[in-house]
Amino acid sequence: MDMHDADLKKELSATLQARRELGEEYESALVDSFLEKVDQRIDGAIDRRVRRQLAEQQMVVARGARSPRATDSWGERFGFGIVSLVMAIPLSAIAGGLAGTTGLVAAWLGIVGVNVAQAARVNPRLFGQRRKSSKDSDWED
Repeated sequence: MDMHDADLKKELSATLQARRELGEEYESALVDSFLEKVDQRIDGAIDRRVRRQLAEQQMVVARGARSPRATDSWGERFGFGIVSLVMAIPLSAIAGGLAGTTGLVAAWLGIVGVNVAQAARVNPRLFGQRRKSSKDSDWED
């Protein structure tokens, strides 16, 4: 059990004890007081989380690193590759049927191009690019 949970449990016990001693006429005030304490705890926890996230973001900016993107996850990269291969089957059939070998080569060059562009976007260092610095405006993430 967390220390904050133990404190909150003590507060609830004290509130219930006070209600027994003071009677029902003070019940509303006691409940309001307890809920105010719970509300303060929640606000404090949210404030700590927000401050921690802001500090983490400031560290990322201070280090000059790019912030993580949702598409940087392994699952999304894997999914992109799978979708690319699945789409390659009908594209190959259509291109090969309509334009023969030339169409097939063109379709696969397009498929490879899309995958290379995605890989370069996700990991710029993969193809010898460098990350953008504050002094360099020609390179992008």
